[in-house]
Amino acid sequence: MAITGSLAVQGNVLNWVADHRRHHAFSDREGDPHSPWLFGTSPWAVTKGFLHAHMMWFFDRDETNHRRFIPDLLADRHIVRASKAFGVWVTISLLLPALLGGLISWSWAGVLTGFFWGGLVRLAICNHVTWSINSICHMVGERPFRSRDRSRNFWPLAIFSMGESWHNLHHADPTCARHGVLPGQIDISARVIWIFERLGWAYDVRWPTPQRLARLSGAA
Repeated sequence: MAITGSLAVQGNVLNWVADHRRHHAFSDREGDPHSPWLFGTSPWAVTKGFLHAHMMWFFDRDETNHRRFIPDLLADRHIVRASKAFGVWVTISLLLPALLGGLISWSWAGVLTGFFWGGLVRLAICNHVTWSINSICHMVGERPFRSRDRSRNFWPLAIFSMGESWHNLHHADPTCARHGVLPGQIDISARVIWIFERLGWAYDVRWPTPQRLARLSGAA
């Protein structure tokens, strides 16, 4: 799963998890690596914040302290090995679609088509959807559950993000395996986790309960 996640080309698994845990520790406050609210609430500050949260933060040199946020992963030699091989996974992620395109069409046009659509376009769409969770889902949408930050639900991204855009509950209850818990909220990721649990690939999964949700109800 670490290798599969690396194919999205959003950074190696150690950096990704460290940044995500830091984001939850300081969500929408100083220390959050990608909050859209770090520069104020004026029109210019909000514009700058949106761009920062969406993608510019990725180019900052403000690296998250691994020993503080991911000591458990640093102790896992398999995860460390997968993380160090990130360049290999990036290469595979870009070249495999080109190879398949060439083999299917048996032409250089197929190679270029596979590289363009399966490589570049796929990564552009995947990354912008992910970045939209950092930006849009902390600025626009509903807040049915109490959280200490400005996380929100933005329904237009629900399918593209596989349920991640039901972002308010993710921050209100970060260990819950399902984000979309209200009627009509499609959560593809939760179904994938459910399948993995049935196959024995995921364990100790925390699913929502009525009592658990009742304690979190009501926007703050």
